[in-house]
Parts: sequence; C-alpha cells; structure tokens
Amino acid sequence: MSKQKIPLRADDLSAFTRALSHQLGDSEGAPSHLSLMNMLARSGGFRNVQHLRAAYAAEKRLARQAQPVVADFRLVERTLHQFDHCGKLKQWPSRRTVQSLGLWAFWALMPASSDMSEPSMNALLNAYHLFGDAPQLRRSMVEHGLVTRKRDCSLYRRVEQRPTVEAEILIARLKARRTAG
Repeated sequence: MSKQKIPLRADDLSAFTRALSHQLGDSEGAPSHLSLMNMLARSGGFRNVQHLRAAYAAEKRLARQAQPVVADFRLVERTLHQFDHCGKLKQWPSRRTVQSLGLWAFWALMPASSDMSEPSMNALLNAYHLFGDAPQLRRSMVEHGLVTRKRDCSLYRRVEQRPTVEAEILIARLKARRTAG
C-alpha cells in the first residue's frame, strides 16, 4: 500500500517545538529547545533555524514588493480601433505609442526562431494590413527591436522576447477576431 502524503503546518515553530519538547519529557538525553528547532528546520529542507528564518523573511519582503501588473487598457483600445473585424491593420497609426503596440501584432504572426526572406515577410505583412506599405511595417519593426535583418535586407528574423502586458492583451484580442472573422 502506498503512503499518503499528509501536510503539516505550524504557524509558530517555537511553540510547536515547545509542545514537542513537553511530549518528549525532561530526561537528561532530551535535546534542547534550540536543537529541536534546528532538527525541525533541517527536516523541512533548511540548514538550520537561522536559514529557515532568513528564507521566511525574504519571502515576506518579496511578497510586499510584488505589485499587481497594470495594463494601459485605453492604449489597447486605441490600438484595437486601428484593426478591422478580421484583425487587419486598416491604416498606419499617427500616434507613436499606438504604432509601437500595433507592431506586436505582426511580431506574433512571425514564426519563432526562423529566417524569413523579404518576399515572404512582405506576404505575411500584406496579408494582415490594408494600406499597402509593407516596407514601412518592416522598417518600424526593426526600429522597435522586434525584428532583425541582414544588412542587404534579404533575411528577417523575429527577436524572441516577452511581449508587454498590453501587447499580450492585443495579440489575444486580434487572434480572437481572426478566428471569428
């Protein structure tokens, strides 16, 4: 029969150790309070009780520092207005922030870790925009660090990076539009 794992939680290690010490009794061979605390800390995967205390303090500090991720939904909304119901960019946006965010949509369409020739890059871009200026999109993607290209512009490659929070939202919304449209 396999053993079932049973979790054990103690809110206060010192009180838990004191209760365990009373259970063991006050015989001469019984370990001290500090020795018992170190034994319990080691059985929990720590070197000693100081290591456990330091790890707990660090966890508390990091939990305080963790800020919720906030997205600029107004920027996402403005950028989404630039795309039609099928997820195609209708026009080149006039605002730089909207341009930057909109380029992430094209970045997401590119294959990861593979080179694309200029004609295949143009075909991809032309399939997802309506204003007929693939060179503008290519240049802007390079300027924004989303794509690298050879000096002769013959090969393009997507730069692997984590999209911004706004970009992740935009990419998901446009993907939904493309599958629905």
